[in-house]
Amino acid sequence: MTHRTVSQGVGQGLPDDPRARVAAPTPACPVEITLAALRGRWTTLIVRELLRADSYAYSELASTLPELSDKVLTERLSQLVSAGVVLRTRTPGWPPTVSYELTPHGRELGPVLQALWDWGARVPAPSTTEEADVT
Repeated sequence: MTHRTVSQGVGQGLPDDPRARVAAPTPACPVEITLAALRGRWTTLIVRELLRADSYAYSELASTLPELSDKVLTERLSQLVSAGVVLRTRTPGWPPTVSYELTPHGRELGPVLQALWDWGARVPAPSTTEEADVT
């Protein structure tokens, strides 16, 4: 998912940063980096659960989101590890155990998710009249 990054200058809620003055999405854009780290259904819920505890064994994390399939949980955790958001620790032994925890950088997503929640909670639900006008 990409979006158009715009810059309207300091004081209007946008950074005074050369990376914000682009005409097309770029992988170096901090917003794009954040959106890429949080991409995919269930990702924000996984981060939310990891914010609630210091560490989770895979099975413990899976039990907090019972409707999430093992395949998708594994994919999302791998994505979050690659993005530097989650630390995966494998403990040798039989059976080996794997635990997941947020990195310090990942913990910084707490206020980001809160801001997304707050913004979304303020958006009025579309009325059926408006939906009918769009089609």
